[in-house]
Amino acid sequence: MKVEQFLTHHGIQENPFAQEDANSDHVFQRFCLASTYHPAWNKINGDPEHPSTAVVFGEKGAGKTALRLQIVEHIEQYNREHPDGRVFIIEYDDFNPFLDCFRERFSGRKKRPEKVLTYWRLWDHMDAILSLGVTRLISSLFPKRSDGEPDSAELVTPKQLGRMDLQQKRDMLLLAAFYDHTLDLPPSYRWGRLKKKLRFSTFMSEIDRLAAVGLSGIVVGVYLYSFSVGVNLGVTWCAAIVLAAWLPWLWRQLGLFYKSWRISKQIRIIDHATNSLRKILSRFQRQQLLGQPLPTKERSDDRYESLQKFQRILESLGFTSIVVLVDRVDEPHLINGNAERMRDLLWPMFDNKFLQHPGLGFKLLLPSDVSYFLDREEKEFYERSRLDKQNLIRSLEWSGEALYDVASDRIGACLGEGDSGKKTALSDLFDEAMSQQELIGVFSRLRVPRHLFKYLHRLLVDHCSRYTEAEPCWKINRETVQTTLALYMRDLDSFDRGAGTG
Repeated sequence: MKVEQFLTHHGIQENPFAQEDANSDHVFQRFCLASTYHPAWNKINGDPEHPSTAVVFGEKGAGKTALRLQIVEHIEQYNREHPDGRVFIIEYDDFNPFLDCFRERFSGRKKRPEKVLTYWRLWDHMDAILSLGVTRLISSLFPKRSDGEPDSAELVTPKQLGRMDLQQKRDMLLLAAFYDHTLDLPPSYRWGRLKKKLRFSTFMSEIDRLAAVGLSGIVVGVYLYSFSVGVNLGVTWCAAIVLAAWLPWLWRQLGLFYKSWRISKQIRIIDHATNSLRKILSRFQRQQLLGQPLPTKERSDDRYESLQKFQRILESLGFTSIVVLVDRVDEPHLINGNAERMRDLLWPMFDNKFLQHPGLGFKLLLPSDVSYFLDREEKEFYERSRLDKQNLIRSLEWSGEALYDVASDRIGACLGEGDSGKKTALSDLFDEAMSQQELIGVFSRLRVPRHLFKYLHRLLVDHCSRYTEAEPCWKINRETVQTTLALYMRDLDSFDRGAGTG
């Protein structure tokens, strides 16, 4: 007997429990994204109009990625309904590019995976978040035609761009110089496109170079004319005048090169080409760079100033707040599920000033492996992090009743159009001797949705393998439920001890 035959008999078009990862689970994304929530959803999501920080610890398969997708969907829906008060989303869930670049800054023993993350600091997180945000904002100004019409919730219109004053345009171009990072176009070319889009004039920044070119041309012309009429002005004097004409420009370029080198050294999560950055900075006038928060030192103060500039730019474009979604911390190859390395990466972020920054809300969806270290920290850590103010959820737990509802929702999402109008319930798949409370008790032992889906998929396979197509059985009995549960719990125990796949 085939599983498809069993499901079709109950009016279920496809296996509701075949997928285990929310990123690739089309049943969840198409049918359950806006209807199946964890009981703590309201505390985690909060109010999009006033984003708040939430710190959530959950074991593998507890639904952290599903929460991230639901938060994104909820915010996008909010943005469509509030075009002048949108929320800007930054998904901080791919750490590999940042960690790879960061690791290349070290050598010898410091480059070892168990050592390198101990040098990660708060401003590295801030640089990474600014890089993601600035890159995403600039990319939204140049939507790819192959992607079709961009979502109106993400679109930046010419009218909104027109709201930006000269100072904000300068700030946006400065942030682009430091943090815009994409492999699609060379940095200088992409920066030039942004300059044209913003209609920002850089003519005055070329005055010293144009003056040097003009004076050099005059000196050469006078020298050639004097030589033709037989008057010797002296090559040395002419060369000295030309050099003097170029000295202001050369001195400025030398200063910009040194400044660019310091910036490329301090922004450790992006590989900046020093000379390319110098060319971009040279397009600004001297007074436009005076007093600006350039990331040239190992401190977070300049990053806070840059973050505030980014927020002011977004506000003029119709985004009143920012939500940063942190997920998949255990997946980077430099961490590879190691709890100590996850702690080294995450702990600098636990700073109350950062997590409670006005207009900024963090959703930290973290593996439960690192929650163990919270109880081992000293008073200084708690005073700095103020986790009592961060909507802390120590364990993303699921009750048996909640898991029963999740399974029921997935079955309802996969039902076909029946003639009788009767909808199949989860209990209809089981023998009448199996009560709902008994099923809830079984599900409570599975703890999280991923284990629930794995168990139910295995249960369907085990049941169908017991019968032939000629003599099918349309109800799963208690014996099969208990036998499959015992085998799965043995595998789950091995998984918890790190010796199995679950």
